[in-house]
Amino acid sequence: MADGFLGRWAQRKADARQGKPLVEPEPPVKPAPPGTAVPSPSPVATVVQAPPPSSDGAPPEPAVPPPPTLQEAQALGQDSDFKPFIAKGVDPAVRNAAMKKLFTDPHYNVMDRLDTYIDDYSQADPLPLSMLRQMASAQFLKLVDEEPESAGPTTTTTTTTTTTTTTRQDHAHTDLRLQPDHAPGEPDPGRRAE
Repeated sequence: MADGFLGRWAQRKADARQGKPLVEPEPPVKPAPPGTAVPSPSPVATVVQAPPPSSDGAPPEPAVPPPPTLQEAQALGQDSDFKPFIAKGVDPAVRNAAMKKLFTDPHYNVMDRLDTYIDDYSQADPLPLSMLRQMASAQFLKLVDEEPESAGPTTTTTTTTTTTTTTRQDHAHTDLRLQPDHAPGEPDPGRRAE
């Protein structure tokens, strides 16, 4: 027979049809918090007795645990298992009470700074003075003092016999520079049919 999951599954199905007892593997053990005593695991495997097949040959219905109650939802703690409270067939009032209990944990009340309107927009974000000096509208509105003329020109021109090179002072902020237009031009009409 095949090894692995499918082999075990086929063997369990065959054992269940024949009425043999099913051997359940031990559930994985959660690591204990530091400083607590850890009980040693028992070497005995749990044996689950398969119910006998019904007289009509159909497999018996598995036992369904009762749905959780409102008192169980109110007794939940931070380390409780919330899975039974979100299963199908749970009363919506019980599910809502469990979710309210879950989200009262301070872990879920931390701002992630991704919300849209969490900043204080009543306080203006001031522009730096260097950026204001570069803006023509700020100079027009007299928001900044005019810079005194310096002794040397800000633009230098070097002339040679073959080429003329002009060096300008670059803007300190790259977003304020004019960018080239990469938009496609008018389509060429092409040749007309003759």
